[in-house]
Amino acid sequence: MLQQILHDMYIDPELLAELNEEQKQILFYKMREEQLRRWKEREEKARMEETLLRKTARRKQSNGKHVQWLRGKDGEVWVWVMGEAPGDKPYEQISEELIAERARQQAQKEAEELWRQKEAEITKKFRDAMAQEKARIVAEKWKIEIEDRKAAKLEEEKIQEELKKREEEERQKGEEQIRQQEEIRAKELYLRLKQAQQHSQHSDDDQEWEEQLRRSKAADEERSHKARRARDEYRRQSLRAIQKGRVAGLSNLFQGTSLNNDQEIKLNNNSASPLLSLSAASSNIWERPSRPFSRDVIIRWFKEEQIPRRAGFERNTNRIAQWFHGIISRQEAEELLMNKSEGTFLVRVSEKIWGYALSYRQQSGFKHFLVDASGDFYSFLGVDPNRHATLTDLIDFHKEEIITSSGGELLLEPCGQQKNPPDYSPLFE
Repeated sequence: MLQQILHDMYIDPELLAELNEEQKQILFYKMREEQLRRWKEREEKARMEETLLRKTARRKQSNGKHVQWLRGKDGEVWVWVMGEAPGDKPYEQISEELIAERARQQAQKEAEELWRQKEAEITKKFRDAMAQEKARIVAEKWKIEIEDRKAAKLEEEKIQEELKKREEEERQKGEEQIRQQEEIRAKELYLRLKQAQQHSQHSDDDQEWEEQLRRSKAADEERSHKARRARDEYRRQSLRAIQKGRVAGLSNLFQGTSLNNDQEIKLNNNSASPLLSLSAASSNIWERPSRPFSRDVIIRWFKEEQIPRRAGFERNTNRIAQWFHGIISRQEAEELLMNKSEGTFLVRVSEKIWGYALSYRQQSGFKHFLVDASGDFYSFLGVDPNRHATLTDLIDFHKEEIITSSGGELLLEPCGQQKNPPDYSPLFE
């Protein structure tokens, strides 16, 4: 959904109205980033075309074999002899300074590249270690009583502090190694360039061409390296929630829980009401439209795609989750949450996108977050990059982790049904 918005640079006004202020700001920021990226791409293309035109014009001018001499005040051809004019340095001194500067710049570039690689390795190493340790502690917290969780949290903070300290030491050690390598490399390059100057038989034009070719190759390698790093970072961010151990690692979605046509679903969370049998799979082939346009289409989508993925069910049971609601409006959701305490929430089926809306009660009012379910995962639209295997995984994850850093929203108390039959009954009929 987000990729489609950035591709078209347009968002439907009805969908925009469903977003809260923070989600709107994030979405507009991402659209602005896309505009800048496209502008830079056009500017780069224009610059390359202009350079090509200049080279073509220079080539045509050189083919004309036209020479024009610069003349001095006396009308004669102006001549300057290096080293004879006042303030000129000897050729040997100029050459020596140029070689030293080239060696220093080359060594600095190589040192910067080594440090970027070293820093990436250090960051990845300790980030993975912290993620693994936190995943282990979170898994243990599921097994212990509430009074032991505080001790587990203190232990987690202690381990994180130790890891940060080790990471800083590793960074300082890496910086020192890179600095030493930079000094050694500068000396090596200086000697090599000095020898190359003494034995070089190439003309000045050949040397300039070789230098341009080397810079072009170095730029291509740097772009390729940045592209690989960007792809790796995207994969790591996408899998961050899974590494925490509570998103898909603890889910039993694909372990021993399957829905048959004869399986029954409990429609009431607070009492053992009669079970409703799941409807058999439709014989017609389901093709999802580009967006929901009626309640019937939304119900069909939920039955075809969401029931097989156990959307709205409690973990490892056939009971509907207390926080799950049907196709209700924002106003109806706020009326249900009106007299509830801060942290109370519910999840309702959205009429704007293929997904859901999480309505949250805060101290000063309400917040609404869109949950994108158009792919094979569940994630908040424009707020959190984490992807979750099931809707229940997303809810359980944000009972421990805040949704946004600015709002600090934690899902504390589910808001149940107040009607009989429940508002989600049409989804399971």
